[in-house]
Amino acid sequence: MNKHPSAQKRHRQSIKRHARNQAIRSRVRTFVKRVRESIDVRNASEASEQLQSAARAIDKAVTKGVLHRNTASRKISRLTRAVRTLLAPSS
Repeated sequence: MNKHPSAQKRHRQSIKRHARNQAIRSRVRTFVKRVRESIDVRNASEASEQLQSAARAIDKAVTKGVLHRNTASRKISRLTRAVRTLLAPSS
């Protein structure tokens, strides 16, 4: 264990930050999973609703510093494309 008080404080902070980041990351994964499940069962209306909440959670993760903005943009883009192909009229 660290002996210096400032090192002890930094360790306590890192533990709190790790728990917070883990919770946010888990929440994002859950939202993305719900969108994917809606796409798999071909429920377009539910998928678009789930996409909105997932995009919001991903954007919040970016503001908290959990995800990089390019990673978040890529995730939202891929989910949006998957939902749009579901909504598109099949020919």
